[in-house]
Amino acid sequence: MEGEQGQESRATLGLAQALFQKGEHAEAETLYSAYIRQCACAASAGAPAGSECSPEDLATAYNNRGQIKYFRVDFYEAMDDYTSAIEVRPEFEVPYYNRGLILYRLGYFDDALEDFKKVLELNPGFQDAILSLKQTMLDKEEKQRRNY
Repeated sequence: MEGEQGQESRATLGLAQALFQKGEHAEAETLYSAYIRQCACAASAGAPAGSECSPEDLATAYNNRGQIKYFRVDFYEAMDDYTSAIEVRPEFEVPYYNRGLILYRLGYFDDALEDFKKVLELNPGFQDAILSLKQTMLDKEEKQRRNY
């Protein structure tokens, strides 16, 4: 039974990934949500760690569901998912980057800077994070100049 649930969870995640890649976001979001629920149920039922939901897969599900919400401009919901991905797998740099982009867009430059710095701590070669960090610093300085 446990093995069947694990296979079902992996199949749900695999289908969600495929739909996400094809741009079928509504369907992918539904499946990511189902996968996340399956992982939560397995954890609350006391399943052995890694038996059904690896931290990598769960963090990816949260991150990708966050991307779908980002595309819909549901920024705060997207940030919640990115934060959940970070909580599950703190060494996964992508949700820090994604959350940093939203914080930047909302004008929370200090928080965005923290996320971009964390990305580069985890992955110094992440080029988009390097550029985003520089742009955020410039825009923060410009905002400070305008306010004085």
